[in-house]
Amino acid sequence: MALADSTRGLPNGGGGGGGSGSSSSSAEPPLFPDIVELNVGGQVYVTRRCTVVSVPDSLLWRMFTQQQPQELARDSKGRFFLDRDGFLFRYILDYLRDLQLVLPDYFPERSRLQREAEYFELPELVRRLGAPQQPGPGPPPHSRRGVHKEGSLGDELLPLGCGEPEQQEGASAGAPSPTLELASRSPSGGAVGPLLTPSQSLDGSRRSGYITIGYRGSYTIGRDAQADAKFRRVARITVCGKTSLAKEVFGDTLNESRDPDRPPERYTSRYYLKFNFLEQAFDKLSESGFHMVACSSTGTCAFASSTDQSEDKIWTSYTEYVFCRE
Repeated sequence: MALADSTRGLPNGGGGGGGSGSSSSSAEPPLFPDIVELNVGGQVYVTRRCTVVSVPDSLLWRMFTQQQPQELARDSKGRFFLDRDGFLFRYILDYLRDLQLVLPDYFPERSRLQREAEYFELPELVRRLGAPQQPGPGPPPHSRRGVHKEGSLGDELLPLGCGEPEQQEGASAGAPSPTLELASRSPSGGAVGPLLTPSQSLDGSRRSGYITIGYRGSYTIGRDAQADAKFRRVARITVCGKTSLAKEVFGDTLNESRDPDRPPERYTSRYYLKFNFLEQAFDKLSESGFHMVACSSTGTCAFASSTDQSEDKIWTSYTEYVFCRE
């Protein structure tokens, strides 16, 4: 009987063990992983969850503390998606790491970054970005009248000497030189006399240099080379060269989003144009005094159908044009 009673007691004991097991399993797992992946406007960032929630009551804090993971938008690979400027978000993330604002020199996107800070509800960052920048110490007395070294926007100045010509030879007496800034100021706010823009040389003329234009295009030739073949579909026109020259020539039509912090005296190969017409790029280069000095191109051919080689032929090419201003 004792054996039977103990045998009958086993299920109850097992049930008790099961109860304790269900009690431990009822502990809810953390809603978000410690490492989170963010897709911000197509740019992928990997960071710790404690970083994105470091500022209480901010947008990211609410997203990753007050919402469920399934409530947040995700991309095709399961990363949390934010439809904002992916390039500027790196400065937002840097601020969230240590609550310090550190921006590179020659940063032209300050107002846009302030708008991003407002969106992410970071009031202290908004305040810092909106505050007037503190002027640095003025240039030394011997460089009060000078030009920026290498045409950059830095603090180092080169003296021009005791005197400068009032205007360029052949210029009219009433009109200032179009290439010389006669009312420029130093980074500290004080007038420093005639300064060169990043694309000017010492004598006030436009600085010489090279710009390379590249594009990858494709066109289709029909079975009998019909006249209605589709020619030269250009996806993107890239710009390589000195930053200051590229900005001088193309102005607002230059897309700098892939390399936004490049100083004027440095070189880049990551700019591209906001339009897709080669002739428009050539016109702008010609108007700025550039002329073509070299060109190279490569191409490949493939059939539209891998099984039927009587179908249209698709040609893909990459071409570069080198322009020079002497």
